[in-house]
Amino acid sequence: MDQTRNKGTYDSPPESESGWAELTHECLTNIIARLSFEHRWRAMLVCKSWLLACKDPHLNSGFVLEPESLPESARWWAPDLGRKVDSILRSVAEWSQGSLREIRTRNCSNMSLSFVAQRCPNLEVLSIKSCPNVTDAAMADIAFRCPKIKELDISYCHEISHESLLLIGRNCPNLAIVKRNALNLLDPSEHAGIVPDEYLKTCPQDGNSEANAIGKSMPNLKHLELRFSKVTAKGLGFISAGCLKLEYLDVFGCTNLTSRDIDNATSELKNLKEIKKPNFYIPRSVFHTERYGHWRLYDERFQTDVFRI
Repeated sequence: MDQTRNKGTYDSPPESESGWAELTHECLTNIIARLSFEHRWRAMLVCKSWLLACKDPHLNSGFVLEPESLPESARWWAPDLGRKVDSILRSVAEWSQGSLREIRTRNCSNMSLSFVAQRCPNLEVLSIKSCPNVTDAAMADIAFRCPKIKELDISYCHEISHESLLLIGRNCPNLAIVKRNALNLLDPSEHAGIVPDEYLKTCPQDGNSEANAIGKSMPNLKHLELRFSKVTAKGLGFISAGCLKLEYLDVFGCTNLTSRDIDNATSELKNLKEIKKPNFYIPRSVFHTERYGHWRLYDERFQTDVFRI
């Protein structure tokens, strides 16, 4: 027996001797389909046949690259990671040959989304929360080229405005789920060391414009999330008037809404099954006595069981 093998330095056999080369393409794709996206990406390095299998369009109908646990790490906001996400998403869009139907990721940019819009007309799910470099320009490409979208999540994307919501709604008649949650600015400690401070300052302030766009253009909407939005009773009225099929509404943390506002606005929504109302706890570190003068005023305005009459 070879002495080097006895010493524990046995090299892995080449592809032709390992058996992988003799597996059919169908077998390989079946194996790779059972791997997570991250493990699948590493599998490309095993050998040439695995690389070709990983590029099979049937394995690239979905792109899911999100944090595995909470709270998320600051690295998901880093520019260098954004460039990597863009590169991987572009590759998947190209390999899918138009079959890409689901995207769930963070920190992508206009470059990769416009690329997706041009090549993936069958896209049905677009979840791109926490993407600081996605603007209305890329969303317009998506709206005009991907009319089959059913689910949209653009939470924490501050460069996307109500104009994108209007375009998506008008061009995607099957849209049933929209998530447009905002960052919780009532408790900055929740994002400390994760979200860049300068980005927190750009949080959208006009919730009613977005609510109006939703109400005008999304008649088939069933699920809507607007957590920590600046929407008021007027904006909620726009939504209720235009989204009569709504079944689920989440306005948790919306400080401009009262219980009465919500009850009045949603009274005509016959299909509504669940409402998440803005009952929340605000840490004393956020609203100091100096701001309001005394804690009695704090209790009257912000306690979860007290609402404006």
